[in-house]
Amino acid sequence: MPPVLTAFVVAVVLSQVALLCTTVFLHRALSHRAISLSSPVRGVFRVLVWLMTGIRPRQWVAVHRKHHAFTDVEGDPHSPVLLGFWRVQLTNPVLYRKVARDSEVTKRYAKDLPADRWDRLLFDHALVGLGLGVALLFFAFGWQIALMAAALHTVLYLAINAAVNAVGHTFGRQAYDNSATNNHWLAWLAAGEGWHNNHHAAPTSAKLGLARGQLDPGWWLIQALAHTGQARIRLSELRLVQRAERPLEPVSG
Repeated sequence: MPPVLTAFVVAVVLSQVALLCTTVFLHRALSHRAISLSSPVRGVFRVLVWLMTGIRPRQWVAVHRKHHAFTDVEGDPHSPVLLGFWRVQLTNPVLYRKVARDSEVTKRYAKDLPADRWDRLLFDHALVGLGLGVALLFFAFGWQIALMAAALHTVLYLAINAAVNAVGHTFGRQAYDNSATNNHWLAWLAAGEGWHNNHHAAPTSAKLGLARGQLDPGWWLIQALAHTGQARIRLSELRLVQRAERPLEPVSG
């Protein structure tokens, strides 16, 4: 296989694994407590997030919880309604870092996730984790493929995460009465995160694809973990938030 094609395949696999870690661990488990994970699985997720994204989980959780507290109104960290679609799609990492680095936001919205000794020793050092991730690629594939795959993985991961915020509040269908939207294609790319309207309607649900035919890869992983006793799903019934019961017509597309 040509090096460029190998790097592309590796990057796609890495980005999908990172997106699964993001939706299952950072989003559904930590931010909304929709599932609880066994200690070994939680440890694996922490390591993978560190190696592939450099994200500090408590910061990600704080930013996301603030988004739910101020959805598409003043205070939302990354609302395309307030900032414009292209600003969120193209500069989402900048918008994220601005809020994530505010210690007061973290203290307020992620006070249940204080830094532990492993955070202080390893996981709070993003560049160390990312550097080790690239080093593993180097030993597995050589420096050329490692650098190409790492660069493409970064672009894919950041672009798809930005789309969840930008596309997921601009284009798509609304099954429930909130400002987020559902996009089938985005759900495939983002491990189920494209069902954003569903998520804002039922944020404590471990399952984002609520209707028949709404494919949700993150939910498939959760089911596998629950079946093996490595995860526990918090709620067995759907719990909708207020103003989430009235079906709406499509926004577009």
